Amino acid sequence: MRSVKVDQAELRQIKELYEGVMSHACHGLFFKEGSVIGSRMAEEALTDRPRYFERVGHILKDRGWVEEITFGDHDIHVKGSIEVSPSDIPTCHRLRGMLREFYERFKGGRVKCTEEMCTSTGHPECLFRVEEL
Repeated sequence: MRSVKVDQAELRQIKELYEGVMSHACHGLFFKEGSVIGSRMAEEALTDRPRYFERVGHILKDRGWVEEITFGDHDIHVKGSIEVSPSDIPTCHRLRGMLREFYERFKGGRVKCTEEMCTSTGHPECLFRVEEL
C-alpha cells in the first residue's frame, strides 16, 4: 500500500484554508477524517487485543501523529500532537476522531471523545476524555 507524508505546516495551511471557507464547521470534517484514518490503525492493533492500546500508541508515534501518548480507561494524555497550532480553542480534531475510533473498536460500542485541554491553547499537553454512550 502506498502512503504520502504531509508535514505540520501543510496541515496548518489546510486547516486555515478550510476555516476560511467553512469557519468552525470544518472541524467536524477533520474529526471524520480521523475516524477514517483510525479505522485501519484499529484493525491492525486488534490483531493483538491484549496489547491493543500499546500497539495503537506505537502506530500513532510511528506515523508522526503524536510524540507521546498515554491511554487510560477514560483519559488520554498526548504530547506533541502534529495538529497543534496557536488557537483559542482545541485543534486536534483528526486525532480526536482517531481516538474515538480506537475506543469504539476496542469496546464494541459507541463512545464520545472530547478534547478537554489542548497544547494549542497553552496547556502543557492535550487531554482527551472518552465516555461510553
